[in-house]
Amino acid sequence: MINSIVSSLNASDPGSDPVGLTMLRKTLDLQSQGVAQLLQSMPGVGSAGSNPPHLGQNIDIKV
Repeated sequence: MINSIVSSLNASDPGSDPVGLTMLRKTLDLQSQGVAQLLQSMPGVGSAGSNPPHLGQNIDIKV
């Protein structure tokens, strides 16, 4: 039974389902909007007050 499902999925044309493609496009649009909002809500990398200027300037490595 699983083999028949896999073979039917492989044989089907991915462009033959306009409803599925529309839903996929809408889902991707919603995800991209959510990511854009998330990135806008994050503070900038060089924003003032994140760390004192002396932190992160030197890295000591001993092997």
